[in-house]
Amino acid sequence: MSTAEHKHGAVRETPDRYGAFPRLTPEQIEDLSAHGERRRTTRGEVLYREGEPFREFLAILSGTAEILQDHGGPEERTVAVLGPGRFLGELGLLEDEAAFDTAVVREAGEILAVPVERQRALVGRDPVLGDLILRAYLGRRYLLIGLGAGFRILGSCYSPDTVRLREFAARNRLPHRWVDLEKDKEAEALLRRFSIRPEETPVVIWKGERVLRNPSNAELARFIGLPAPSPEAGRCDVMVVGAGPAGLAAAVYGASDGLTTVTVDAVATGGQAATSSRIENYLGFPSGISGGELIERAVLQAHKFGARLMVPAEVCGLTPQDDEYVVTFTDGSRTRAGAVVLASGVRYRRLEVPGIHRLEGISVYYAATVHEASLCQADPVAVVGGGNSAGQAALFLAHHAPRVHLLVRGGDLTADMSRYLVDQVERHPNIEVLLHTEVRGVFGEVKLESLIVEDNASSERRELRAAALFVFIGARPRTEWLRSVLALDEKGFVLTGADAQAAADATRWDSLGRGPLLLETTLPGVFAAGDVRSGSVKRVASAAGEGAMAIRLVHEHREKTGNLVRTAGPEESRPVAGQSVSRRSTTP
Repeated sequence: MSTAEHKHGAVRETPDRYGAFPRLTPEQIEDLSAHGERRRTTRGEVLYREGEPFREFLAILSGTAEILQDHGGPEERTVAVLGPGRFLGELGLLEDEAAFDTAVVREAGEILAVPVERQRALVGRDPVLGDLILRAYLGRRYLLIGLGAGFRILGSCYSPDTVRLREFAARNRLPHRWVDLEKDKEAEALLRRFSIRPEETPVVIWKGERVLRNPSNAELARFIGLPAPSPEAGRCDVMVVGAGPAGLAAAVYGASDGLTTVTVDAVATGGQAATSSRIENYLGFPSGISGGELIERAVLQAHKFGARLMVPAEVCGLTPQDDEYVVTFTDGSRTRAGAVVLASGVRYRRLEVPGIHRLEGISVYYAATVHEASLCQADPVAVVGGGNSAGQAALFLAHHAPRVHLLVRGGDLTADMSRYLVDQVERHPNIEVLLHTEVRGVFGEVKLESLIVEDNASSERRELRAAALFVFIGARPRTEWLRSVLALDEKGFVLTGADAQAAADATRWDSLGRGPLLLETTLPGVFAAGDVRSGSVKRVASAAGEGAMAIRLVHEHREKTGNLVRTAGPEESRPVAGQSVSRRSTTP
């Protein structure tokens, strides 16, 4: 569907209904002119092309440009037509990714071209211009996702690799479309066109010509032009494992403090926060902010200060060596780090119901983003969980589905959900809250059709119609690889501070004359922040705060002072009058 209107051969400029295509003010264009050059354009000229990196930020001074999806292909369609004062580009321009659309001159005129690197610097320095461009690019990204633009994933709904690729694309907020090998009419034509055997699927197809057969996540990332990670980078001051709010905060503060900072994540930037449709209690955003927008802002901020972000790059080993650490990746590469911040977060727990695993990724989901919501617009859906994540998902889905059943195991919605969310959930006409309710069975061959739910107070069971199930029932830490490396609690969360002190090997700390710092683990110089840390508050704001604090503690470790948590030295005994006491404390 085109957002532009064709009439007698003319194309009307696209109205900016969603904030994706704002106009620059004359003053902003004048400021940009000092950093770029003016160029004449000709009709039909390609200004940038899908699948290729952006080289310039382009503002239209006169004439028009048409934004096209699948340019030159059988499914070419117009996304927008932009005139004077509008600017071109997409989120990839700011994050060093390839373009997901093509811009073609519709009516000859003049453009202002600013080199990408200069534009990124300007966005960081000018908050008004930066906010305008970032919001527009985020709006365009979600518009492309909604249109099903970008690459296609062709595979069976029963294939674990298909589910993996779809999750990777969705978590990285990449425009794409899934073609179901089992029931999509387009699938057979694509198999014939590209000479693909069914057993070779899933495949990724882009630009109508490039095919990748059952790629790994890293291969897909390289295929579509994401910046290639290079863990084999010698040494860094700080290695941050995990790119959720805690990891990104550590990246921002580490890099801004002048430390060479590398942040890696096995799947995507953002962690669980990026899957939240709306965060309304984050300081400084009174009207709320989507998890995706908050994370994109954090990523740009980290880039601004020079932090390196590598996705996907999965860590599998951590080995002490000469007062530093060797970090090993699953591809066999290694990096040395002076300090390590563990911010790998948690993953949602799976719902253990007979037959549910075959529906995961098809109509059973563990996140509620634009991608999942677009598949649930005509039928009722169910959300399982009683915490904030479940409440946010229910509210978001209520804007897309005609009915949302919120299934809560306990008898009180306020037990685990913030009051502001409870009020909104209870007031929303499209949400039905079912307390004392648990899922006992699922029905549906190809996709979910209904649930068997049980009232755990009366043991009464009934069938509930639902075309999709969203599960938010708690989480478990991503710490399997750390079990033999440092101390964890009984649930697998990382022990820090005073808790780590009790579990630490005293001989390891003798040369430092101190015990673990506030967020330090049983390994000196290895810190934990955010949801992965034992005893942490599972909130976005607290995770970001811990990420920032971890960098302050990295400095203390590097200076070998460690004044937040001390171990009494042999020369220290009972204090005398007027003498301060050095003691174990978790309070700075």
